[in-house]
Amino acid sequence: MLRGEFQGETRMHDFYYDRKGDLCCEKVPLKKILKKTGTPTYIYSSRTISEHLAKIQKAFRSVRPLICYSVKANSNLAVLKTLVKNGAGLDIVSGGELFRARKVQCPGRKIVYAGVGKTDEEIREAIRARILLFNVESLPELERIHQIAKAMRKQVNVSLRVNPNVDPHTHAYITTGRAETKFGIDFDRARSIYLESKKLTHATLCGLHVHIGSQIETGEPFVEAFRKILEFVDDLELAGIKIKFLNLGGGLGVIYSDENPQTADEFAKKILPLFKKRKYQIIFEPGRFIVANAGVLAAKVLYVKETAVKKFLITDAGMNDLIRPAFYNAYHGIWPIRKQEHVARWVYDVVGPICESGDFFAKDRELPEMRSGDFLTVMTSGAYGFTMSSNYNSRRRACEVLVKGASFRVVRQRETYQDLVRGEKI
Repeated sequence: MLRGEFQGETRMHDFYYDRKGDLCCEKVPLKKILKKTGTPTYIYSSRTISEHLAKIQKAFRSVRPLICYSVKANSNLAVLKTLVKNGAGLDIVSGGELFRARKVQCPGRKIVYAGVGKTDEEIREAIRARILLFNVESLPELERIHQIAKAMRKQVNVSLRVNPNVDPHTHAYITTGRAETKFGIDFDRARSIYLESKKLTHATLCGLHVHIGSQIETGEPFVEAFRKILEFVDDLELAGIKIKFLNLGGGLGVIYSDENPQTADEFAKKILPLFKKRKYQIIFEPGRFIVANAGVLAAKVLYVKETAVKKFLITDAGMNDLIRPAFYNAYHGIWPIRKQEHVARWVYDVVGPICESGDFFAKDRELPEMRSGDFLTVMTSGAYGFTMSSNYNSRRRACEVLVKGASFRVVRQRETYQDLVRGEKI
């Protein structure tokens, strides 16, 4: 979690300034990493990743949950391997994420597969991998999975994703539990599907899935949603339908600026009483909570530009590297990698080199005076950073580094220009 302060901004666990004024990740100064890798570079703390997973495992140990980390938040193989080694399963949403899950040797019995648009080949690959559950979003998808399983002469477990129509009070683009979104099935339709499920010879409908959104700061929306889910389960069981798995999704918020999200312990205290004496396999799908504060994006200041109305820090990282500010108008702290005392402070727009007016990391942000050649970090970038990056403007995607104690390793090389045109023909 986050702790301490740096001139009005929140300080990240395992990212700190040492006595020399160098920004460090665990025990490694970032300047040492950047000397080897250059910029832009994503830097992740292994300890933060492991500790955040442990917080959820400990908070819910009384119900022995299966924690399936949401791969879409950060899908680097080294990150996934760190989590799998510490007992996590994986929540996937594509064939590519299944490929990654198998590369890090995640057992099929610890993989759950969500997403509204699974292709036939993706379904086949998941069946071959013997995944624990398909989280199904519609009746046509359920029928397709059953047909494919039947043709393969396999039996699969299925969990219906129910849409509880709960407002999580978060950004509209990451709200998934309202009736107007593309996700899940309403209760009436879901009940009909369960009652008809006995006709499915190769798909066992034995679970229920709910996920109401992301970056949710309080427990109340979760409590409201889970109460609705349990009432629905009670109704199903009265009708003779047996539920084995309850997948409660993810969505726990983190601190980007001045948020005050619940801790894992606080979350557990609010919802565990709902499941007292209920013997279901509980599944959680945290993503952002585990990796957001474990990572930063490091960039170099190329130019300091001053106009009649603005001062700009133009960096070598852009919206192609981290799209959250442009896409969600999201706030990220900006820290120089060298802390300087008694320097002038200026109000800057921190922007990138992309040919879009939306290419920015911060607007009207007060920062210590910076010059061309200085380095800065965009904080809390471990989730939905590299995974949402692109080659827009034919820019190479960034390098990724994992730090463990006093050592670090490049876990994804920076792309080359040849990588940009691989697969293309003239």
